Amino acid sequence: QVQLEESGGGLVQAGGSLRLSCTVSGRTFSSYVMGWFRQAPGKEREFVAAIRRSGSTTTYADSVKGRFTISRDNAKNTVYLQMNSLKPEDTAVYFCAARDGSGLYRVRVEYDYWGQGTQVTVSS
Repeated sequence: QVQLEESGGGLVQAGGSLRLSCTVSGRTFSSYVMGWFRQAPGKEREFVAAIRRSGSTTTYADSVKGRFTISRDNAKNTVYLQMNSLKPEDTAVYFCAARDGSGLYRVRVEYDYWGQGTQVTVSS
């Protein structure tokens, strides 16, 4: 059984930084495409970033491009989301997601496995 566990969320002032981590257990991490999504209160869960199995290619939502960086360490079974220049509108629960495959996936329903989420709150 695949399990994903996020960590690293918290409260930060606008302009600050946070690094989220997601550790995967249960299968070979390097076989998964990984993604980050977020969900603000009263809103749909939206795509943030994704990374290929090897880490060679990434893709981002326009709203975070240039501020967020997704990366992975296959030896540690972990994917990261470095978030810089945070804004109040980045406030949300952040989820990591995984699926088998060789592409990059930006749509929620394309992912098979999900973590429980970690809260990020950005104060103005």
